[in-house]
Amino acid sequence: MSKPCANFSNNLNLACSTHRSVSDLCRTIGINRQQFNRYLNAGTLPSAHNLLTIAAAFGLEPADFDLSPGVFRGKLDERRRQTALQWPLADAFPGDLHALGPYLGFYQAWHTSLSWPGRIVCACSHLRESGGQILVSTLERIEDAENGIVQRSRYTGLAAYRHQRIFLTELTRGEAPTFGQTILMPFETYQRRYLRGVTMGISWRNNNLPYATRTVWHFLGKRVDKRSLISRCGIYALNSAALPSAVLSFLTEAQPVTAAPVQALSRRAPP
Repeated sequence: MSKPCANFSNNLNLACSTHRSVSDLCRTIGINRQQFNRYLNAGTLPSAHNLLTIAAAFGLEPADFDLSPGVFRGKLDERRRQTALQWPLADAFPGDLHALGPYLGFYQAWHTSLSWPGRIVCACSHLRESGGQILVSTLERIEDAENGIVQRSRYTGLAAYRHQRIFLTELTRGEAPTFGQTILMPFETYQRRYLRGVTMGISWRNNNLPYATRTVWHFLGKRVDKRSLISRCGIYALNSAALPSAVLSFLTEAQPVTAAPVQALSRRAPP
């Protein structure tokens, strides 16, 4: 057994002892448990890709696993302290990296808004993996010539998968950022194109009142014509031929009345 292999195995076992369970870790990073056991038992070293994935799960660099166990323990402890201070929700994101894999790609995101009665707003969103996290970015472009409104809004954030639901937390870009939150239901057995759910935030008009509204995300794939994707953003009349029937039916079907309905002026506040 070579020393690099022995160091890696010892360090990996140490890192795993800080995690809830090896099985949970394997599910999160998407590496087969049987293969992972070979790494733990010093039987083999991971590929460059798998090593990068494993290191990212602990907030470390691949080269850190070549360090002596004593030095590695100090670096691991320091990284955990930094994470606890800087990001108290680190364990929540992505939740289940492997489960989020099928949802990576580009979407048209549709929702209703009382700011434009009788219209449906269309935005575009992108889910991608980076360093063991799932990043989400959203762009809204609204031009309302009748009311003289031109709105450009960008949002960035993280996605998590918990209890068979996709949770998105985004922050607007600009001098006065605000949060937007979306919960989506996974693809259903008979279709792999639409994610349905609810989005929440504050309106960008009328004193930033809170709102909640239904939303539908139409999956377009991992590679798209971005220019065409962005060009479809805007506001649409309910009788527009550009509205997919699945979007229209979900957003306009009767919804239960609550005791204290929230104001739903706009999806989120722009920067």
